[in-house]
Amino acid sequence: MAEENNSLEIEETGGKKKLIIIIAAAVVVVVGAIAFFLFSGSSEAPEETLAEEVPVEAAAASGSSAQVGSALYVAMPRPFVFNVPGASRDRIVQIKVQLLVRGDVNEEVAKKHIPLIEGTLLGVFSTTTADELSTTAGKETLRLTALDKVQEALTNVEGSKVVERVLFTGFVMQ
Repeated sequence: MAEENNSLEIEETGGKKKLIIIIAAAVVVVVGAIAFFLFSGSSEAPEETLAEEVPVEAAAASGSSAQVGSALYVAMPRPFVFNVPGASRDRIVQIKVQLLVRGDVNEEVAKKHIPLIEGTLLGVFSTTTADELSTTAGKETLRLTALDKVQEALTNVEGSKVVERVLFTGFVMQ
């Protein structure tokens, strides 16, 4: 009879699979730990990122025209487009305006009175000429006059100035 060579060989195919499973589990644990440390920070904002607020006494002493708080910007919904007379010919002007207010309360008041503010600004813009708007000083004078008139109108209605600055964010004259 032929001698049969029955040698028992144990295949280690499961070893590589186990190694891959162990490595994958280790990666998941490491990624989970990193995510935990990154996203489990305190819910409070660091002191450096908090907005500085000026004390009320300092604001009153400096003659601040609006209440103290964080600066917020209220954009007028449409740009102002109007004609202005010039020495040689009339011009068309387009001005985009935003209002600087302090605090959420003043932001809501300004948004509530946008029609009043638009009417006041149109009244101010209609009194200028192309020659005045062609210089930087003329634009600054127009901006300051607009601020005074808007603050006056809001003081008559709300009892406070509400708006701290009128900003021209776009200015085109043709």
